[in-house]
Amino acid sequence: MTDAAFGAKPEIEDAMTDPAFSRSAMPLRGVGRRLLKYGFALGLCGLAVALLISSMVFVDETELVVVERLGDIVAVYDRPEDRGLRMKLPWPIDTVRRFDRRQQLFDPPGREIFTRDRKNLIVDAYLVWQVAEPPEGPFDAADPQSRPVVRFFRSLGSIETAEARLDSRLRSILSTEIGRVEFSGPEGLFHVADSESGPDASGASRLAELAETIRRQMLQRSREEESLARQFGIEVVDVRINRPNLPSGNQQAVFERMKSERKKIAQRYRSAGLAESTVIRSQARKQSNELMARAEAEAERIRGEGEAEAIRILNDAHAEDPEFYRITRTLDSYRRILNAKTTLVLSSSSNLLRLLTEGIPDDLAPPAPETPPVSHEAPPLTKGGLGGVIADDPSETESAAGVQGRPAPPAPPLVRGGTPGAAAATGGGP
Repeated sequence: MTDAAFGAKPEIEDAMTDPAFSRSAMPLRGVGRRLLKYGFALGLCGLAVALLISSMVFVDETELVVVERLGDIVAVYDRPEDRGLRMKLPWPIDTVRRFDRRQQLFDPPGREIFTRDRKNLIVDAYLVWQVAEPPEGPFDAADPQSRPVVRFFRSLGSIETAEARLDSRLRSILSTEIGRVEFSGPEGLFHVADSESGPDASGASRLAELAETIRRQMLQRSREEESLARQFGIEVVDVRINRPNLPSGNQQAVFERMKSERKKIAQRYRSAGLAESTVIRSQARKQSNELMARAEAEAERIRGEGEAEAIRILNDAHAEDPEFYRITRTLDSYRRILNAKTTLVLSSSSNLLRLLTEGIPDDLAPPAPETPPVSHEAPPLTKGGLGGVIADDPSETESAAGVQGRPAPPAPPLVRGGTPGAAAATGGGP
């Protein structure tokens, strides 16, 4: 090929072949070689550090570590004394597999299951599981299957796969066990002796018994020769049923039935309350009537005793001075019946009128006062028969004296309204 084909110029070639140009390019070539050596050394150091780091295994207390060499398990760190820094061959000769040794909570979504009496329920259950605890003693490379973490790694490989296997197993066992019980009844899931009382606290509930049965079935079913720990290295710690619920299509009907039952219970309570109220009211009324009857009887007794005592006192007073008693009673009658507007029509022989016409008898009249010294003024005299009332008019002195010394002449009888023999009295005198 020609020089024109490569595009080279004769001047450049002459310059490159010049000895002076060769002497100036020699220092640049030495720097390049040194940089190349340094880069290679740094690469070797980095590779050595990477190999050293990949040869170290740090075992955390929350982890289970399996070391695999070209497909064979050469080391297992699953005991508490295996924690810390461990050594292995660098990657990719030895590969480290890490698994969580803590308990895992698996809560699958609820599913619809039929009971033995063909009632459908939505059962929401959860379980707690972990990789099974290792046996005592160090790891034996000749028998790696003796370690649960090795069985877990070879059969399942990851937590997601393990939970998928547990989900299918739990669904099968849950359907089988709930299909053997009834929704209600003496041995049912939701049976209570009394609808107004809660669950029996003395023993385990039916759901707790069912959950314990499901846990045992999860560990090893009756038709299986090996347990779940021997097959997959998994240990089921606990199984619980969160909430058995009714499907949304049946909830409204069940709620309405519950409302009607509660209304019946409330009505029964109200009826019992009204009956009890009636009994209490009747008893209170009976006691009140008894108390009132006893009180009235006691009052009548006390009243009778008082009246008897009053009559006895009156009788004693009457027996002591009958005439004075009669006059006193007559005066009391005057006080009650006479006033400024009173008009009486009485017979001339009436005892009530006799005291007004005849005055107080001499034996009952008060003693006459001593004769005062003679004066130009007439002494005041008492008004006849009215008990010490002073006469204001001197013309009444004679009638007053007649009351004291002699009986006053009776007033002439008057006839009012054509009735003969009747005397009329207006106010207090004739």
